[in-house]
Amino acid sequence: MNCENCRCSDPLLLVLSGPSGVGKDAVLARMKELKRPLHCVVTATTRPCRAGERDGVDYHFLPQEEFQRMVDEGQFLEWAKVYGNYYGVPREELARGLSRGMDVIVKVDIQGAVTIKKILPQAVFIFLMPPTIEELESRLKQRHSGPAIDLALRLEEAKKEMGNLSFFDYVITNYHGKLDSVVSQVDAIVAAEKCRVKPRSIIL
Repeated sequence: MNCENCRCSDPLLLVLSGPSGVGKDAVLARMKELKRPLHCVVTATTRPCRAGERDGVDYHFLPQEEFQRMVDEGQFLEWAKVYGNYYGVPREELARGLSRGMDVIVKVDIQGAVTIKKILPQAVFIFLMPPTIEELESRLKQRHSGPAIDLALRLEEAKKEMGNLSFFDYVITNYHGKLDSVVSQVDAIVAAEKCRVKPRSIIL
C-alpha cells in the first residue's frame, strides 16, 4: 500500500463517513476479508443487533445504561444519538491500533466525523458517496423495516449530508458490486498520505 520511495511516518487515523445505507459496514468487512494491514475500530451502539452481525466484531452492542456509564467516564472519543440510538467511538479501540504502529480506520456518521475533526484535525477524512440518491433509497429500503416516514427522514438527511463534501479530504463513490474498487481507492489514499512532505501525526 505504501509507495517504496516514501519515508516512514506515524500511523494514520482514517475516518470513513457517509450517509446511512451507503455501505460503510460492507466496505470495512471487505477490507478485513482482503486482510488489509489496518486496525478497524469496533464502535459501540445501543441499537439492536441485526441478522448476521456479531457483538465485538461489527459493533459492541451495549445496553443504554452501560453506554451512559462509558460516556460519564470519558471512554468515548465522540458519541452521539442517531435515529434514536446511541453510537460512540471507544478511545481504547483507537489507542490499541495506534500503539502498535498500525494505521487505524473508524466509521462514523457525518456528525461524528465533524466532532472528530475538531478533536483530531490531523486525521484523514473520507466521504463514501452513493452513485445516486435513487440507489441509496433502494439500499435503505432493502434493510429498513420501520415506518415509511423514518425512511423519508433518512433520505432527506442524506441529501443534506452530501452537501458537506468540502469538509472531507477525499470522496469515494461506492458503486453496486464494486467494493474491491473502493478498497483500492482507500489503499491509494493511504499510499498518498504516506508520501506527504509534512506527515500527519495523531496524538490522543
